[in-house]
Amino acid sequence: MGGMERPMITSLSNPLIKQARALRQKKARLESGLFLVEGLHHVGEVLEAGWDVEAVLYASGVLTSAFAHDIITRLAFTPQLVTPQVMESLADKENPQGILAMVRQKKMQLNDLPSPPRTAAQAIKCAVALVAPQDPGNVGTILRTIDAVGADALFLLDGGVELYHPTVVRSSMGTMFWKPIIQTSFNDFVQWARGGNYQLIGTSAHGAVDYHTLTPQTPWALVLGNEQKGLTPEQVNACDVTVSLPMQGRVSSLNLSVAAGVLLYQFIN
Repeated sequence: MGGMERPMITSLSNPLIKQARALRQKKARLESGLFLVEGLHHVGEVLEAGWDVEAVLYASGVLTSAFAHDIITRLAFTPQLVTPQVMESLADKENPQGILAMVRQKKMQLNDLPSPPRTAAQAIKCAVALVAPQDPGNVGTILRTIDAVGADALFLLDGGVELYHPTVVRSSMGTMFWKPIIQTSFNDFVQWARGGNYQLIGTSAHGAVDYHTLTPQTPWALVLGNEQKGLTPEQVNACDVTVSLPMQGRVSSLNLSVAAGVLLYQFIN
């Protein structure tokens, strides 16, 4: 393995280790434009998806599988060997998987997409738009669901969760490296969608249409408000149709990622 060519890092105060540890904090991620990807599956996905990987660190006794060996030997650069103790100081979880990557962030804007109407509709036939989501676990889970059902893109509107938060990365299970994720404002998104003749499907507890009865027109985008407030009246008005999920019990709403999952499976299959 090529990693043996570099001396093993044993010190917690090594500059590379300090930099990697700092990427747990939002401030360092924003300043450096880097983020951490941890674990064999995730590192394998980010490499396969062709993202700009700045460094890979791995612990000596941990990577025993053929898959791990393959990842390390496939790298275009020499990965950095560290002691298990150093890896433990970097790892997010109690059971570190022994490998993590420092990766360059991608910032996609609307104008990075093919321009509507024809080309965008061909590229993105169905998408999800989240308005200022607050829970990073929800964003990652929705990305997994988008991947599972074969939807094409995620739009993050009006801020909310930081895309490269470790929980988003971990809960997306590598799917965030394969789908376009566009950060923009609600108004700019609506303008873009109008230009491409997208049907905007809003969600609300007071939605006029039962989700079972709707057959979306292609292309379409499912628009979900944030966990606490949902969509504002103005945002509901910007949508072409607003659907509701019937509630039989005492609760008045579902978790955001559960609602997204139910609706995506209904509309795509």
